[in-house]
This record gives sequence, C-alpha cells and structure tokens, in this order.
Amino acid sequence: MKRCAIVWLLALCLLLAGCGAQEAQEARIEEPPILLGFSQLGWESAWRLANTQSIKSAADAAGVTLMYDNAEQKQERQIKAIRSFIAYQVDVIAFSPIVETGWDNVLQEAKDAGIPVLTTDRMISTQDESLYAGFIGSDFRQEGIAAGEFLIEKAQGRELNIVELSGTLDSTPMLHRAEGFREAIAGHDNLKLIDSMSGDFLRPKGRECMKVLLEKHDRIDVLYSHNDAMTLGAISALEDAGLVPGEDVIIITVDGEQAAIDLLKEGRINCVVECKPQIGETVMELAEKLAAGEEIPRYTYSEERVFSEFDDDLDAIAPRGY
Repeated sequence: MKRCAIVWLLALCLLLAGCGAQEAQEARIEEPPILLGFSQLGWESAWRLANTQSIKSAADAAGVTLMYDNAEQKQERQIKAIRSFIAYQVDVIAFSPIVETGWDNVLQEAKDAGIPVLTTDRMISTQDESLYAGFIGSDFRQEGIAAGEFLIEKAQGRELNIVELSGTLDSTPMLHRAEGFREAIAGHDNLKLIDSMSGDFLRPKGRECMKVLLEKHDRIDVLYSHNDAMTLGAISALEDAGLVPGEDVIIITVDGEQAAIDLLKEGRINCVVECKPQIGETVMELAEKLAAGEEIPRYTYSEERVFSEFDDDLDAIAPRGY
C-alpha cells in the first residue's frame, strides 16, 4: 500500500512538473514582440533606400513589430510621427533626425512616457543627454578626415582649389564631414577650400550647385562632395561644361553606392569614402536591450573603408547592394 502511495505521488509530481513546464513554454510563446517605432527622414538617395530596407528586413528577422513612418525630409513630420509612437505606447523609438536641433520637447515627452530613444545614422544636439539612450551609425568626422587624407596624398604638394558640396544644413553628416575634412587639410597651404554650397544630399541640387560653382570660379581642381547623389549630379554638370571628371577635376565622394564605385573603376571618380547603410541588425539588437531595461553603448559606429584609385584591385570590390 505504501509503495502504491509513493508511485502515485511520483506520478502526480511529474504531472505537475509537466504542466508547469508547458505553462512556462506557452508564456514564452505568447510573450508579445517588441514594438519599435521608427521614423525615417526621407528617400533622397539609393543609400537611404538601402538603409530603410535594412531596418525593415532586420525587424522581420528579429521578430520585432515595426511601426514605420517616412518624414519626406520634413522635421515637423518626424516630430508628429514620434508623438504618434508615444501615443501607441511603443517599447522603443528610433529615428534618423533630419537636423541636429529642435528635438528637446518631443523627446522629453518620450522620456516622460518611459520610452527609450535611439538615434540612427544622424545625431541630435541637446543639453540634456538623457533624452536619448544612444546612437548607431557612421563616424562622419572620420569620413571627412579620410577624404582629406586622400587629397593630401593625391596632391603631392600641388596647389589645388577645392569646392565642397555639403549636405543638409545643420545635419550631423554635413557638420562632421565638413569639420573632419578641414581638420585633415589644415596646415597644407597648397590646398585651398575656395567655396562650399549645400546640395541637401540631392542629385538635382548637386547638379545645380556645380553649375553655379563653375560659373563663379575660373579654376576648380577638386570637388569634395558629402554624398554620392550630389556627386552624380555634379559630374553631369562638369561633363556638360566639357570637363573630364577624375582628370580635369579630382572627385572625392562619400557613401559608396554602386554607381559611385562603377565610376571609380572607370576613373571618373578618384576616391569613395564608405558610409554603410546596413545598420538594421544592430538597431534591432540595441532596441531589444533597451526594451529589456538594459544599458547600451552611447555610440556604436560602423566599420567602414576607403576605396580609391590607389587600390591595387578595384575589381575585387564586392557588389554594394545599393
């Protein structure tokens, strides 16, 4: 009788343990996915389209529910999108800010709601650093330095007149790429930056700005462009003026789109500084940590390269995918 009781108790324990394991498994299965609100600044280039696709694909792969909004280059639309994310009580907000300033009020609202914020691709400028948890993207200042270092090597002491096509005014890449380039060429009196115009990271504006610069200056030896889209527009303006890009005018560009790499291989661009758009996987990893209440690094930078006419085998560059 005692033996039967022991067997019965063992069976009951196994049954209860099995039920507990099943309930725990069901709880894990039924745990809702992270809800991430993401505001993209626009679709101004192939780079931006690739960046958006990287975010969407990574969200799908990570099982993250994505609320996506395209601001179409308007800060007020981004602010409206962030407020809608707050109203929906998302777990994490991520956004690529069009410009660095003007975010304090809406990000304070997110903070008050207990929603952590991650900036992607571009940074913000604020006196209250607690308004956002971290940044993921490129080291734009280093990109500018890399562009300047290439030019120093290319110039070999020759006196060269430089014009710059900068990006959207007050945006992180515009500010830091300009700063890094100037830092690199400082002290090289043979390299003279004679003009700078904002092409807003857009191909048509790059073409328009280059036409104005050609009319304004008798001699332009170097074009330093903050992104490939503007560079492609500027190249068409140079060719219309009868100049040979890469020969008559040294071309330095930033991004690394396939179109720019193709022109580098043809000798019509001299240097391409890489800026990776594929940051989606890292964004999801950081968002998951933030949703779990964990701390993340303040800055997470992508590893990037420089491609130039000095490379031994340009044909070895893998397809860019954007």
